[in-house]
Amino acid sequence: MSLAAIQPTSTTGAIASSLKRELAEVEQDQTTAQADGEKLSSATVEDETVLVNEDNTTPPASKKAKLDTPTSWTPPSITSISDFKDFKSSTYISEIPLEIAQSPTKPVVIGIDEAGRGPVLGPMVYGLAYSLKEFSNKLQKTYGFADSKQLTDDKRQSLFRMIEDVDSHELNKHIGWATTTMTAKDISSGMLRSVHGIGAYNLNEQAHDATINLIKSIIAQGVNVTEIYVDTVGPPISYQAKLKKHFPAVDITVAKKADSIYPIVSTASVVAKVTRDLNIRHYNANLPLLQNHKLGSGYPSDPNTSYWLNHNVDPVFGWCFGFIRFSWQTAKDALVRHGAVEVIYSDDCVKEKGYKKDVSEMFVGNKASGAGRINKRLFNSDDVNLL
Repeated sequence: MSLAAIQPTSTTGAIASSLKRELAEVEQDQTTAQADGEKLSSATVEDETVLVNEDNTTPPASKKAKLDTPTSWTPPSITSISDFKDFKSSTYISEIPLEIAQSPTKPVVIGIDEAGRGPVLGPMVYGLAYSLKEFSNKLQKTYGFADSKQLTDDKRQSLFRMIEDVDSHELNKHIGWATTTMTAKDISSGMLRSVHGIGAYNLNEQAHDATINLIKSIIAQGVNVTEIYVDTVGPPISYQAKLKKHFPAVDITVAKKADSIYPIVSTASVVAKVTRDLNIRHYNANLPLLQNHKLGSGYPSDPNTSYWLNHNVDPVFGWCFGFIRFSWQTAKDALVRHGAVEVIYSDDCVKEKGYKKDVSEMFVGNKASGAGRINKRLFNSDDVNLL
């Protein structure tokens, strides 16, 4: 499926159990996201191993269409990024699939999920998938779409490649998709934004905005969206109400574990997970600072991630620009633990309390005495000799 639009957007030694994860900046649901990650067996992205639950099951092979997945395959949500070294967040939008384009009045369902909310390194990716409502039930029964954490890496990539198989695959004709890749640089820049300016841009707000913008981009293409299913970020009820204000004419369902309940959200989960994993693999292979290192999954609980994080601390710059979430407490603790140079920011020097009275009061006096502390004549005299 070819590119329809690219829209850039605004930016151990000790084992994991010893690392502090007091992510004060992140809402409580991030802790839940990390906990989900810690239940998975550790693996490395670059070694093509995968985080899979022990009770992982896949539908019978006889019901599934197979597609080989070479390790060199990369989706357009990555190849479309013009300059990786800038670490700018980006959005990719696929073309409208053939079956939807030929039936513009038929109802369409959208699913949205994310990958990489809890990790300390790499991007967070929001994935969107959409199809005709009449086709969506086929996603799980025929192809085995499920919560991406329940699928092997090969299975996820095979499913994604089927969606991208322009020449011969049914999924390509029925599934449209989009992603927003939010880089670690932009995530942390928002979270650490000055409280003396416009204020911090927390992770939930960033996630909500990414979701809303993705939905708007699909509706703007003229797709007849009638239902939206979203894996929740924060309390489902308030999030659903927020989305409803933006899309009042659409039926919206926001739920926990939506990627395990609704096949169209499972499809979005696969798109998001593959994009994130291969994004890390791309950096690992092409950025000199990261080459020949085992980065792991990016979760602080992953031994490979923990080892890399704690053995590659530059005392001034920390780590690779744009790839690490410096706002995470894990990163802050690692910097302190390994002797990073202390930095004092100008914002830290701003006094919260100062002289709040009008300076003119120094000259006009006060109501009680009628005289000011400083004689106004000293500053208002024409008899001044500058020589």
